[in-house]
Amino acid sequence: MTMTKRATVKTTCPYCGVGCGVAAPAAPPRNARVSGDSSHPVNSGRLCSKGSMLGETTGLENRLLYPMKGARRIGWNEALDEVAARFSAVVAAHGPDAVAFYVSGQLLTEDYYIANKLMKGFIGSGNIDTNSRLCMSSAVSAHKRAFGEDLVPGSYEDFEEADLVILVGSNTAWCHPILYQRLLAARAKRGTRIVVIDPRRTATCDEADLHLPIAPGRDLRLFTALLCELADRGAADEGFVARSTEGLEEVLAAARREHHSLEETAEACGLDSSALETFFGWVAETERTVTAFSQGINQSQRGVDQVNAIINCHLLTGRIGKPGAGPFSLTGQPNAMGGREVGGLANQLAAHLEFDETGRDKLARFWRTENLAAGPGLKAVDLFDAAAAGRIKALWIMATNPVVSLPNADVVRHALKTCEFVVLSDCIANTDTAACADMLLPAAAWGEKDGTVTNSERRISRQRAFMAPPGEARPDWWIVSEVARRMGFADVFPYASSAGIFREHAALSGFENNGERFFDISGLSAVSDAAYAALEPVQWPVRETGGTPRLFADGVFATPSGRARFVAPASAPARPVTETAFPLTLNSGRLRDQWHTMTRTGLSPVLGANAPEPVAEIHEDDARAAGIADGGLMRIATAYGSGIFRASVTAAQRRGSLFVPIHWSDANSAMSGAGRMVHALVDPVSGQPAFKHTPARAESVAPLWRAFFLSRREIAPPACGYWASRRVEGGWLCEMAGLSEGEAPPDLDLLAGESAGTVEDGFEEMEMRDGDAGALRQARLRNGRLTDCLILTRGGKLPPRDWLSGLLVTDEIDETTRRVLLSGRAAEGDVDGRLVCACMGVRSGAILAAIAEGASDVAAIGARTGAGTNCGSCRSEIRGLIEHAETEEAA
Repeated sequence: MTMTKRATVKTTCPYCGVGCGVAAPAAPPRNARVSGDSSHPVNSGRLCSKGSMLGETTGLENRLLYPMKGARRIGWNEALDEVAARFSAVVAAHGPDAVAFYVSGQLLTEDYYIANKLMKGFIGSGNIDTNSRLCMSSAVSAHKRAFGEDLVPGSYEDFEEADLVILVGSNTAWCHPILYQRLLAARAKRGTRIVVIDPRRTATCDEADLHLPIAPGRDLRLFTALLCELADRGAADEGFVARSTEGLEEVLAAARREHHSLEETAEACGLDSSALETFFGWVAETERTVTAFSQGINQSQRGVDQVNAIINCHLLTGRIGKPGAGPFSLTGQPNAMGGREVGGLANQLAAHLEFDETGRDKLARFWRTENLAAGPGLKAVDLFDAAAAGRIKALWIMATNPVVSLPNADVVRHALKTCEFVVLSDCIANTDTAACADMLLPAAAWGEKDGTVTNSERRISRQRAFMAPPGEARPDWWIVSEVARRMGFADVFPYASSAGIFREHAALSGFENNGERFFDISGLSAVSDAAYAALEPVQWPVRETGGTPRLFADGVFATPSGRARFVAPASAPARPVTETAFPLTLNSGRLRDQWHTMTRTGLSPVLGANAPEPVAEIHEDDARAAGIADGGLMRIATAYGSGIFRASVTAAQRRGSLFVPIHWSDANSAMSGAGRMVHALVDPVSGQPAFKHTPARAESVAPLWRAFFLSRREIAPPACGYWASRRVEGGWLCEMAGLSEGEAPPDLDLLAGESAGTVEDGFEEMEMRDGDAGALRQARLRNGRLTDCLILTRGGKLPPRDWLSGLLVTDEIDETTRRVLLSGRAAEGDVDGRLVCACMGVRSGAILAAIAEGASDVAAIGARTGAGTNCGSCRSEIRGLIEHAETEEAA
């Protein structure tokens, strides 16, 4: 027998900013499995749980396949003609600033480039902003203030060459797991110390040598104090400061007015003074120090100042531009940096050019336009406020779901319903934003589109198509180009492929650059179509051949003087008053196995299994005061909105703080969207929303009944105060609870429709009622296969879901199973438990069995079960199971 090796296509993961390489089978069936690309320098073949399950998300479920005007399917010509006509009419009647684009870090660089060129270059408005505003715009502003340009100095190799890595405001183990595993592997070789600065005790803290559970909003105070301590402890690199920086005296003087003693700073930050002394001592003595930061720093009213405070410490010590040293912004999205390269933010021009006379002149001549935007446009929050006020009359949203992801989300929903004409280009049909759009345009999804992305270390990688777009879906660059042509700009939007767009983008980066801008990939401006197709990952700048792993090695920066700038924080903005009505602080963020608003990860049964419901974390003292029980329901309320969540009562959450995930929306839950509760306060420089610090309160919710419903068919939203629906193997599972007297307990006739089946055609219905206990259990079978099942109780316990949901993929229910089906438990007992390791499909039952057989640490569990041996993001949970088992044994 001859075995043939199937051809693979090398592409890039569409999730976080780490930028892992993926190997996919060429021309596969939908839902085919993918693997890590062993040749990619970022991940060397490893993928996290989300990347490993990418194949599960490539089916056609919920896909937008055809242009839609309202509920009516239309052709591409009609759709494109109307979009062009409506935008042109608004510009003619009200001026270019009456229209706007809101785009996404999910777009490829080529898509981004075309959208930015149309809006800023030819419509003539700066009103194009991106959801990257929500995650890294504070880092962008700080980079520009300190370095003169938006530049990440280092490379992932610096994490492996450092002796001290500080992770601040970043749950790296969950949000950037492959990079985190590289760090842990390096620590095993060189003994790297890891410090985590985070109000929560996250999975990242489990491997840390020191965790500083800082009070929310105190990061600026901490790094201001660190600057003073480094100076006082003799850690300054005086030669570097003299040669390569400016402004230290003023900044250090301002810092000393803030920092008087270690003890005072410790109290202000809510930290133990001995732990703070350890931190200051480690940083002062360790030359090779990397400080990596993410949303916990950026998503603040003082985000820009906080990033600059981190950079100040690296400039003082000269720990920048060297192996194993530097500040490092961990980007949240796969192409947030690519969007920054092409000017995707409203306050940028393409190719790192500025809205000044020189930058505008260069870009106008390169693009051959006389209508270049005169100045910056509206940033994300302001853009949607303008739409709500009627100033934005036509809005085009691309590849994002702002009704869920923006703060004060109900105002965003109102803005879209108020706006005269809203277009959405997306690959998913049933998002919260799609429900507010007048026109839906079907875009190609990951695996179908072709272009480039740039990761957090400035590495450009190719995303390659390995499937044909379904229906009439088209690449985003094609959609925007066709609209541009219909608006009268055909001669400057002649593109026939993404390769041609990339060449223009690369040429612009080198146009009259003369070394003034670090962003320069002009060495790729003449790549042939074949060379573009084969392009290997490379870090910019790429001026001739090869890439540049590290910037500033020569001590020269992108400022006019060539010196990096120390930057003092501005005066503190007015902080929200924590009123008696809202005594807690609401924080929000990502979970291990989910991404953004779950339009992609929500399609995967595996990824939905570890955190099946929207859960709010609350400290046990705060829960006790509010009467909230672990596993019960709780309501979180702010001045902007409220939400219902399953409660997780945990000592890992800081007292006075709450944490909720950002992933749930009205498409998959009732009242569990984080965005509707978050205030719309922003950093005054970057415009980035302060998602981490909304005053809130929490209270217990006592449901009148609780239930879950399983079905082979997609489940319509039930009429009750709490529900959360997710994909399981073979169907859907919906958790439900009635919160008021008006919410009657449902039955199968209500949820699945009245059955017209008969025994003769294989239909069977099973039911068990207990009126006194308020229990109802119903199941429907057809030809021996389970089709629907409802388990409801008014006050009792509900059985585990895994065994019952597994019956949806069983071809025929045997007699033994029939007898126990309505009990919800297998005859031999449910031993599988919850999913712990998504990568390897290992459940808690298998891990507990391994512990019982003598496996006493994470490595031993991995050797026996495979759990935790891929991306490692489940190791914290495995360790928790070990500790729980040891506690029970001791008891």
